[in-house]
Amino acid sequence: MKLVVQEFLTLDGVSQGPGAPDEDTSDGFTRGGWFVPHLDEAFEALAAEWLAEADAFLFGRRTYENFARDWPRMTDHPFATILNGLPKYVASTTLTEAGATWNPTTLLSGDVPARVADLKRQPGRDLQIHGSARLAQSLLAAGLVDELRLAIAPVVLGEGRRLFPDCGAPAGLHLTEQRTTPAGVSVHVFTVTGTPDYATYGGGA
Repeated sequence: MKLVVQEFLTLDGVSQGPGAPDEDTSDGFTRGGWFVPHLDEAFEALAAEWLAEADAFLFGRRTYENFARDWPRMTDHPFATILNGLPKYVASTTLTEAGATWNPTTLLSGDVPARVADLKRQPGRDLQIHGSARLAQSLLAAGLVDELRLAIAPVVLGEGRRLFPDCGAPAGLHLTEQRTTPAGVSVHVFTVTGTPDYATYGGGA
């Protein structure tokens, strides 16, 4: 399977709490819900296209707990059949069990990058990470992420947890798709190419 990271971001790179003011208030964050005003039919159609490419999902603990709480009750949502029905994996050092209310779910513990590498060797299409920025950062640093799908809202928050923090792992990227929705969300799809290239500008074309 291909490991795909899908993230909602602000223009200053914040990924924390896009969906509601109380979604993630860790570290005193009070500016959640910033992505919702920029949702439109075009973006929801794109999200449905991406979701249709999934064969499994991978979450960190916090995102998993939010999804496992909400999605089993959202049976009439057009995304519910896929999210509720496909295999889910949760990487956590603190959970002792998973999946009691959101099956099928498998807990990944111990050497998470090695476990994820094993999952990638299984046949299939996308193994998708939705949110779970800390997990995405660690797997990008481990060289396991194949594709980034970034939806950037036209907003600057000035605080909050960022997908790409200072002193994070460097990565070379190749842009494969770019579009902007009527509501102003800028969508960028990148393949991860390894380490960045570096050069010195010498002038000319």
